Amino acid sequence: MSASTPQRSAAMIASIADDGVPTTQAPFGHALAELAERDERVVGLTADLGKYTDMHVFAAAHPSRFVQVGMAEQALMTVAAGMATTGLVPFASTYSVFATRRAYDFIALDIAEPQLNVTIVGGLPGLTTGYGPSHQATEDVAILRGIPGLVIVDPADAVDVEQAVPALAAAPGPAYLRLLRGAVPRVLDRYDYRFEIGRAAVVRPGNDVVLVSSGLMTMRALLAAERLSEHHVDVSVVHCATLKPFDEETVLREIDGPRLPLTLENHSVVGGLFETVASAMVRRGVSVPLRPVALPDEFLDAGALPTLHDRYGLSTDAVVTRVLTELGRG
Repeated sequence: MSASTPQRSAAMIASIADDGVPTTQAPFGHALAELAERDERVVGLTADLGKYTDMHVFAAAHPSRFVQVGMAEQALMTVAAGMATTGLVPFASTYSVFATRRAYDFIALDIAEPQLNVTIVGGLPGLTTGYGPSHQATEDVAILRGIPGLVIVDPADAVDVEQAVPALAAAPGPAYLRLLRGAVPRVLDRYDYRFEIGRAAVVRPGNDVVLVSSGLMTMRALLAAERLSEHHVDVSVVHCATLKPFDEETVLREIDGPRLPLTLENHSVVGGLFETVASAMVRRGVSVPLRPVALPDEFLDAGALPTLHDRYGLSTDAVVTRVLTELGRG
């Protein structure tokens, strides 16, 4: 193996944290293990991906409440559903692409239709890996949004993940959590923020531009806002941790005005945050131009993750440039 190979691999699975941003290791695994200390109903399952969805942390803390089903994502959903019918509270983890593309029917009919308390934990959502279309779940939200009663959560950072885990366990129905794993950024603890299912949060006020964001793009929105202040651009950031149910009231109140609105998401421009906001605007008669920062409607390249984020417009530098261009200063 050449000396360059480990560097290339590391770049393809690099942390999504920008330079200088503090991180927390495996917040999902630790939050789930901590929750299980307080609630004996909590169980964890995975389909041969415990290490790569941070479920291994839970497995080490609670081995008798951990189930490894092997490479069988459809069985994973069915087993989780069966556990939920007995009163247990399952968290079932795999990669987002496998949950959505391989196990959709089992999620829809075994979990969602009977409204069981199962949280599906999807690793590598959007462009959080450089390993090409087989692993990049750029359309996972679009696939799952049509399932009735399914909560969809796209956390921004470790703070969001830590608060979402107990909230989803306490909610009565099914949920899909877009997992941030490994060294996860920690940014929201600088703001007066609390996760709440179905609520968006104005984490940063501003007078010139409104960035409506979800997932890791909230971190990028906040970093871009700081950079844009150097250009005398005052930026508001609205974080939408819950994509379904969607907080139309908060988001439309923020974008219905003279400020330039953009949506920022780690997802295809089709079927995600941008279209959710645009649909709400049409139905409620809000007629302001809305610009998307999102992944294109195409299969993405493989390569080093930081390079791909620059290429597809998700990096902090790209967001700053895009806002300045939209304002006519680019």
